[in-house]
Amino acid sequence: MSHKTEVVAALVLVVLGAARQGNAEDAKTLYPRMAPTAEYLMSDQGAEVALARSAAPAGISRNATIEVLGEHGYKTVAQGTNGFVCLVERSWMGPVDSPEFWNQNMRGPVCFNPPAVRSVLPITHKRTELALSGLSREQLIARMQEVVKNKELPALEPGAMAYMMSKDGQLGDTNGHWHPHLMFYSARSNGADWGADLPGSPVILNPQFQGAPEPLATFIVRVRAWSDGTPEAGGAH
Repeated sequence: MSHKTEVVAALVLVVLGAARQGNAEDAKTLYPRMAPTAEYLMSDQGAEVALARSAAPAGISRNATIEVLGEHGYKTVAQGTNGFVCLVERSWMGPVDSPEFWNQNMRGPVCFNPPAVRSVLPITHKRTELALSGLSREQLIARMQEVVKNKELPALEPGAMAYMMSKDGQLGDTNGHWHPHLMFYSARSNGADWGADLPGSPVILNPQFQGAPEPLATFIVRVRAWSDGTPEAGGAH
């Protein structure tokens, strides 16, 4: 890489960093606390079911159990046969320090494989239950710390992973639709044991559980196509 190219790359990183900082500050103002519960719900159950199924290729999601969000938590509306569970996560499943923690517009279609259903989905259920009970973010985090300390959640199972390949997801004001990807769960890690975020590595350490009470790490691997088989513009890097 030439010196000129290095300078240009550095300037781009500075500009992107400033933009992200600006977005974070805006989000702190936009989402300082939880909005009314109704704003997190989808009035059209059929649309939420379709969005949940879009998390994974039809060969997986058509036979998956589907959950939708209600006023007090997730409920099963279609019983599957393959052990997978698809649903649409809301903003409180993001990093605990995210300025968009209460972004009522966030919709994250995800489809958990059987090991993740048994050991990661309970985290989604618990955080959602606490969020909908009216706790502040600080209270929710404190309660999750108690839950982990008291071993109220199952231990992480080997092989736990999830599909997030929906072209219709909305992962917040900063990330938008982002990219189709797979998520792999492991014990707490800084990513070195996965080679995450190193030059040329396709593995990204997701900040989702970094600094969170739950002792997990989530790794992302981008894929080249959305769940319906259409290629992502530009492909995976």
